[in-house]
Amino acid sequence: MMVGVLCALGLLLLSCGGEELRTNCSSAVSIWTDLGITAEHTPEHTVTGDHLQVCVQEWTCCTQEVEEKLSERSKHEFEKLVDEASEDLRNTFVSRHKRFDEFFLELLENTERSLNEMFVRTYGKPYMQNAEVFQGLFSELKRYYTGGNVNLEEMLNDFWTRLLERMFQLLNSQYLITEEYLECISKYMDQLKPFGDVPKKLKSQVTRAFIAARTFVQGLMVGREVANRVSKVSMSVACVKAVTKMLYCPSCGGLTAVKPCRSYCLNVLKGCLANQADLDPEWTHYIGNTSAVDGYSNQSPLICTDVHKRSRVNGTCDRKSSN
Repeated sequence: MMVGVLCALGLLLLSCGGEELRTNCSSAVSIWTDLGITAEHTPEHTVTGDHLQVCVQEWTCCTQEVEEKLSERSKHEFEKLVDEASEDLRNTFVSRHKRFDEFFLELLENTERSLNEMFVRTYGKPYMQNAEVFQGLFSELKRYYTGGNVNLEEMLNDFWTRLLERMFQLLNSQYLITEEYLECISKYMDQLKPFGDVPKKLKSQVTRAFIAARTFVQGLMVGREVANRVSKVSMSVACVKAVTKMLYCPSCGGLTAVKPCRSYCLNVLKGCLANQADLDPEWTHYIGNTSAVDGYSNQSPLICTDVHKRSRVNGTCDRKSSN
């Protein structure tokens, strides 16, 4: 008799416990609806979750169809999050490249214009008849800066040679000077030093400035391209599963208010962004080298500081959790 009563009580307790484990799925359906996920054939109460591949739980409101849609949603959200996190960095590279490029080209154009105006006032017609020598110099400097295949040292040597030939002809216009004679003068230009130490000093200054400027502006272009590529995440199957488990699997069990903690979020991010993390040493090296070049322009310190700040995206998990 007593045994029968105990067995009845045990069965009653088990029955009550089973009912407690099973929860209503209406809150989960409401969450999915807000996410734009239609949940057809959703059970009224949680059922066993052994039919699922990602959100494996003892009790679940999710069907296989809902699980697939949640995975797709997770993939889209994660890719969007990474893209948004690097947007400021990409925009910084674009704006700073444009700013420096405009600054340097304007500086070059102003220099050419000022030099031309000064020579016209000083030398008048003789200069104007030979102005293409200087125009050619600035044209080649601009071509070098914009990435053209120009040897700065050879180009500057050619400029001084041409200038010497033109000046020699102007100063000795009463004589008939042959090409062979001009070539002979050019060969002994280093010994004669008709312009003193000006060619040597100018070559050093121009070469240093233009190499630094071209390297810097090309470096900004490389940084922009790297940021563009890194922002496009190719998520593996394991990454999609991890993100889905973190963000949406709790909703399958009716836990609609649960948010991932920071350490859990960081671990998932590290797994999904392992390839991007491998770039960190090289990226730091790149920022350091860019900072080293920036001494050649008053614009550069601001650029490097801004890029360095924006390349360190913090609070991603916190922002996601608060959302």
